[in-house]
Amino acid sequence: MEQKSKLADGAEQTACAAAVGKPQGGWKRRWIKDWKRDWKLYALFLPVALFFILFNYIPMFGIVIAFQDYKTGRGVFNSEWIGWENFVDLFTNDSFPLVFRNTCVMAFMNLTIGFVCPVILGLLISQVRVYWFKRTIQTISYMPYFVATVVVCSLLKDFLSSTGIITDIFVALGAQREDMLTNPKYFWWINTFAGVWQGAGYGAIVFVAAISNINPDLNEAAALDGAGRWKRVWHITLPSIIPTVITMFTLQVGLVFTTGFDKVLLLYNTSIYDTADCLSTFTYRYGVAENNYGLSSAAGLFQSVIATALLLISNKLTRLAAKTSLF
Repeated sequence: MEQKSKLADGAEQTACAAAVGKPQGGWKRRWIKDWKRDWKLYALFLPVALFFILFNYIPMFGIVIAFQDYKTGRGVFNSEWIGWENFVDLFTNDSFPLVFRNTCVMAFMNLTIGFVCPVILGLLISQVRVYWFKRTIQTISYMPYFVATVVVCSLLKDFLSSTGIITDIFVALGAQREDMLTNPKYFWWINTFAGVWQGAGYGAIVFVAAISNINPDLNEAAALDGAGRWKRVWHITLPSIIPTVITMFTLQVGLVFTTGFDKVLLLYNTSIYDTADCLSTFTYRYGVAENNYGLSSAAGLFQSVIATALLLISNKLTRLAAKTSLF
């Protein structure tokens, strides 16, 4: 009897503890309470959610075209389902090895040169001590980001023509005079450095902001110990912004396979197809120019899957190596 009484008392105490620990009304009451308190914030979020649902998530239904013999007259629901045939046609296409190689090379150059330059620029800007000069450099460096891509490409075509100013500089250095945009061996570098010129200043803003949050006492203490400016950059500034660098790098990996489609499309011509044709232009050519929407969708889906896989792998590796991650 005494043992039963102890068991009953224990069960009663457990039930009381559970009752105390359990919020009254459950998640529904908490959600209603949060809505009444923060309904203005939810109202601000609603248009953004609707935008993404209408223009991002619902159109994703179109990926089924990659598995169909899609005809515009029949539509998505009446086109014949052919399974993986479009992907077989993609991987056996004569242009696919060249297109995939060009995409990988341009992606690698954008990920290395295109990512490192904003980091270096951010470090250099942070070392400028004259306030007005620093603001002037920042403004000048990120202004190209707001220049339309079509304008940038028009300038490049003019500057890189046989009579362009950049061509004149190379001729003065001993190169042969030619239209540089008709030479396949130059295109990868032109595409990469055009992206750096347009985006490095804007990308550096994030790193300048991260550097400004570093405790100034660390630099002052290092200076008192005799550390020079560049030693302080290497041993204090750079390690302090590593989490920001890793986060931005992970985001860059997710976008790496886009390869700047609009810029490539506006710059390339029949003379440089061997180095300029990439997955994005392949998708455009077969989808818009040849009306082969099934093959075009298969190429686009393949590109998205590769980009997603790279993002997940990069995030996993940074989580293991640096104990930080994007998600």
